[in-house]
Amino acid sequence: MRGRLRRRPLIVAAAFIGLTLTSTSCAAGNVTRLSSPPTTDPSLTLTIQHSPEGPILATGLGATLYDFVPDTPTHSACVNDGCVFQWPPLAAPSSVSVGHGVSASLIGTLKRNDGSRQLSYGGHPLYTYNLDVTPGMVTGQAIDQDSGLWYVLTPLGRELHTAFTVTN
Repeated sequence: MRGRLRRRPLIVAAAFIGLTLTSTSCAAGNVTRLSSPPTTDPSLTLTIQHSPEGPILATGLGATLYDFVPDTPTHSACVNDGCVFQWPPLAAPSSVSVGHGVSASLIGTLKRNDGSRQLSYGGHPLYTYNLDVTPGMVTGQAIDQDSGLWYVLTPLGRELHTAFTVTN
């Protein structure tokens, strides 16, 4: 029963953001691919939300954005099924707007192994976290998962290493 409870937020969150994910095998192991585009607005707003440690990067809908330490500015290391389901990569939309305090010059994209485009900020590929189920929630900060640490980003594009949680 406990395993079933842990999986439910993942399924609900994937359905909530309107993504269809499929898994395929390749020489490097399982790689999860987006098999249909998100059903959301093709534009996105990056904003700042307040946290106990200062301002952090979020979407205009209040989803906290995270960085994965093993990534590089041109490569996402979060490619296996478990990682992609738990930490959905932020798909690069056709347009990005910025809120007060967000620097448009720090926005970029990278090509993932499956050919999709992922949004980055300050050279950090961006992810959401499936256990952050309400706007403003921060439950993935400074945790070690999928062979690396996950951090929120400051408006300057720097990792914030202090551990904290916001559960609303």
